[in-house]
Amino acid sequence: MTISQPLSAPDAPARPVVWSIAGLDTSGGAGLSADQRAADALGVHLCPIAAVLTAQHSRGVEALFPVPPEQLQAQLSALATDLPPRVIKTGLLGSVAAVQIVARWVDHFRASTPPGLDPHRHLALVIDPVLGASAGGTPFSTEAVLEAYRQWLLPRATVVTPNRAEARRLLKRPGGHGAPRQDLPALAVDLMALGARSVVITGGDAPHHHPTGPASASWCVDWLATPQAHGWLCAPRIDTPHHHGTGCTFATGVAGAWARGHVDADAVVLAHMLTRDALAGAHAAGAGAGPVKARDGFALPGRAGLPWLGLGDELPWQLLHGAPTSETAPADALRIPPLFAPFRAPCDGLYGILPDGDELGHAVAAGLRLVQLRHKPRDGLDHHLAQSLSHCAQHGAQLFVNDHWRDALALPPRVSAEPGFRLGLHLGQEDLLALSLDDRQRLLAERDRVMLGLSSHSLWELARAAGCGASLIACGPVMPTTTKDMPWRPQGEHNLRWWVAHSPAPVVAIGGLLTAQDVARFAACGPAAVCVVRGLGQGAHDMAGRIPPLRAAAATPQDGRPAPALPEPVLDTGPG
Repeated sequence: MTISQPLSAPDAPARPVVWSIAGLDTSGGAGLSADQRAADALGVHLCPIAAVLTAQHSRGVEALFPVPPEQLQAQLSALATDLPPRVIKTGLLGSVAAVQIVARWVDHFRASTPPGLDPHRHLALVIDPVLGASAGGTPFSTEAVLEAYRQWLLPRATVVTPNRAEARRLLKRPGGHGAPRQDLPALAVDLMALGARSVVITGGDAPHHHPTGPASASWCVDWLATPQAHGWLCAPRIDTPHHHGTGCTFATGVAGAWARGHVDADAVVLAHMLTRDALAGAHAAGAGAGPVKARDGFALPGRAGLPWLGLGDELPWQLLHGAPTSETAPADALRIPPLFAPFRAPCDGLYGILPDGDELGHAVAAGLRLVQLRHKPRDGLDHHLAQSLSHCAQHGAQLFVNDHWRDALALPPRVSAEPGFRLGLHLGQEDLLALSLDDRQRLLAERDRVMLGLSSHSLWELARAAGCGASLIACGPVMPTTTKDMPWRPQGEHNLRWWVAHSPAPVVAIGGLLTAQDVARFAACGPAAVCVVRGLGQGAHDMAGRIPPLRAAAATPQDGRPAPALPEPVLDTGPG
């Protein structure tokens, strides 16, 4: 048969390439089979490279047959020039020789990194240290293989994804899955001391975690430690007996998201969502645990929810103070109401950010009913706070105070002359992380009477803001902006739609919006409000002319376009 037309569009972009060097699971549940499903769900091209052949079924592993070194080397050499990887992901390697071969290939690709640049950006290495089968059977690793991991792979690792038992074995520590959760941060530090850049110690195999007592929902708690963020990454457990291939799916999810351009912490968030959705799609196969099934569209609304990320070493505030009960369905548990006072968007959807009390007064006089005082200096702060409070109370506007949250909480309670006046605090992520334990307790003590707004520029910051129970979450910068020097790529309409679909709190769009056309374009994406800073103008006369068309533009209805399947990367990870 002659085929005269190509089966796919000739101009379809090439997919990022991931090499998975792992075991072949004859039951089709884990290893390269799970890796292929995960890679397909993330839209990356997987090159499956067999390091070990196994004789196994759903109840365990009966035999392992490590691929001879020359055969493993031949597989990699065949791919090197035609399909060079963006990421190498390892699973079951089975021999010291295989570990050393992987390390040499990592060094080969990283050797072309320009001087002074990060070799991980040239080639990422994601290690899933498969040291045993969850179903039991033949041991997967010897002490010699473990030592090879410590000597050859961990010093080169971009991300390593052990479960609790694997982390302890890599560090020559006793204990299995059931050792205390509080040990995990120190284990991650020690793994990073061996050379791993990022560590995720997964908790799916650990005993069920009940954050507030036996009546609470059961949660899976992972420890995340990356250059971008660290903390407890949490989500409700998926109740299924079929979990074969969970670790493989998660690690390949990290590799696939990294290959698509996401930094370590964001790649972990997406891999977490992929794995939860795969557990929800698991099915029976054989008499033992069936395979999880990674699927397209895992990050669409209504599928895997955004996990919560804790603040520092604390569990997420929502988990500690507002967690759902066991009667709450897992699909709804991550979208419970905010922990802080709820935010109600103004009817026009315009959010004005002003530098002082005078300008804020002009803005509310021109019709704004949602404003933020962003007065950075301490000089004159009390005066500007009092002015802003008076103006907002007089006009029934909602007032957010940026940064100076202690001073805002010290303001006397004010009863509005008109309905609508409410007080909120807005914190950037750096300010949030800088809070002391006393600060956090004070802020939480006021959660019933004040709104909390938090900034977010990335998936991990969105997850942290959700975990804090914020009243509203800012997504930005949505357009290029000169008001702040930031490393973030503009979120654009694409990511704003994804934020709106996945945030448990109302989303406001911020950054670079100057004109009514800008405002209308992003209001159509469906945020609760659109923020304007410089575009408001200066002085009463200027604002009286500029604000009405901005208010009309902010009231643009949502255009009904669906949320994208995946967000775009927000920081650069490309080769230097």
